[in-house]
Amino acid sequence: MTHDHDLVLRPTAAQTEAALNPPPGRIGGDLVVETLAALGATTVFGLPGQHALGMFDALRRSSLRYVGLRVENNAGFAADAYGRITGEAAPLFLSTGPGALTSLAALQEAASASAPVLAISSQIPRAGLGGGRHGYLHELPDQSASFRGVVKSVHTVRTQSQIPSAIAEAWKSALTAPHGPVWVEIPQDVLLAETAVPVVTGGDAFPEELPPRPELTAVAADLLSRAARPAIIAGGGVVRSDASGKLRRLAELIDAPVVTTFGGKGAFPWTHPLSLRSWLEDRHTTDFLEDADVLLVIGSGLGELSSNYHTFTPRGRVIQIEADLGKLESNHPALGIHADARLALQALLETVTPREDPEAPARVRTVLSRVSERIAAQELTLEQDLLASIRRALPSDSPSFWDMTILSYWAWSAFDPKAPNTMHSAQGAGGLGYAFPAALGAAAADPTRPVLAVSGDGGALYSIAELATAKQYALPVTWLVVDDGGYGILREYMTDAFGETTATELTRPDYVALAESFGVPGTLTSPQTLEADLTKALTAPGPSVVVLPALLKMFAPTHLD
Repeated sequence: MTHDHDLVLRPTAAQTEAALNPPPGRIGGDLVVETLAALGATTVFGLPGQHALGMFDALRRSSLRYVGLRVENNAGFAADAYGRITGEAAPLFLSTGPGALTSLAALQEAASASAPVLAISSQIPRAGLGGGRHGYLHELPDQSASFRGVVKSVHTVRTQSQIPSAIAEAWKSALTAPHGPVWVEIPQDVLLAETAVPVVTGGDAFPEELPPRPELTAVAADLLSRAARPAIIAGGGVVRSDASGKLRRLAELIDAPVVTTFGGKGAFPWTHPLSLRSWLEDRHTTDFLEDADVLLVIGSGLGELSSNYHTFTPRGRVIQIEADLGKLESNHPALGIHADARLALQALLETVTPREDPEAPARVRTVLSRVSERIAAQELTLEQDLLASIRRALPSDSPSFWDMTILSYWAWSAFDPKAPNTMHSAQGAGGLGYAFPAALGAAAADPTRPVLAVSGDGGALYSIAELATAKQYALPVTWLVVDDGGYGILREYMTDAFGETTATELTRPDYVALAESFGVPGTLTSPQTLEADLTKALTAPGPSVVVLPALLKMFAPTHLD
């Protein structure tokens, strides 16, 4: 009798031949790229450095495509976006010390947004490991310690035979819910030495599933079935687990209004009769959610932005479905269900009793009308018109990436993403410079669709070097730069708080001329011509830059009332 644990995968004839007769000239770096290819990776992002040259030399002997950026942090943002768009773990090659550390902000964003990034860095030679100060170039006392509090898992390699297993384990970690960045580091001498390890030909590393506990979903289904005023908050976990269809069926089954978080944009159709859209920074929405007698929170930790800056205090029963154990019940007591959103929603669909509430769409319309009236009273038509122009110009299936800038803050609440997994921003960690390099990563993932990046002039200066990357790879990214001469949102914050500003005003270049110096077409636009100029840029092949001089304002907050 054969037991499951006795089963062994037998190598194919081709695998046996490759193992017995490996090609000459292979080094440790070849084991890295062979493992990635065996796992299913097709594209690598990164930046070469002296200690990492063994990996880059091996790239030319592999089938992997390399997309090189000019700054490690931007390479991390590109890998982040590639992971969000494809759902695959995006390999990121980095060099020791300064190169590795420069990627930290990007990896923090990937961790906050649960984007699967497989960062593989070189290390100083093995003789220098252990914390002593040997004076190696790029030496850190403990490089992995710099990343341990940011990434999901850390994997340190000391011998060539450890490379395939370490990378496979990291790959599995990155793709197990909640997705996230992982860290692998390999000493320089291990990467450069010739290897006798056979060619890596097998690499299945299936992520672990995270199903809900059935007794918990049974209680949740009962609560939702008997609720008088159920409501749903859908976060980024719904988008990442490709569960938007299941969310819609559940909402319609129990007539529950749905609001999406800023990270969950697109999880629920914008114009659906049950859609409260994304107006989380509005007291009318907050009041509505507080009034729910049963509130289902899916794929969100109800953090600062998703709770109207922690002014949200639910009065009813909360059910929270969350794959990140650290977020479960961290902000509000709840029936906590540690699970992947897709699997939990399926369980609810199979157990919930349908309920009807013919008044639910009317209550949704009332909230949206009150929100609209509040915004209209502030006479902020320029900002709303700009978003409408962008929406009309951008194809409905095209991804967009938004930096931390005033127009993006508007977009979080007021922009219709049209489809799941098309609108992304850096609102997870909140760092500047995300939009353009992330858009390049998305274009590398799918060059058949134009991609939009939106930045302010302050954030744009973080990423300007990547115009060279966009040109080199002819990536179809249109970069909209809203130029207001400074850090616009900080200008508003400081004026409101202190009556005057400090360090918010910037000397900036001629962005059109700068783009053209890279060989990238540049256009100076206006609010009146934005739609036409964006449409033209998005339909042209390759990269382009559209510059909009405009001084924008934020709508008034309600969490300070």
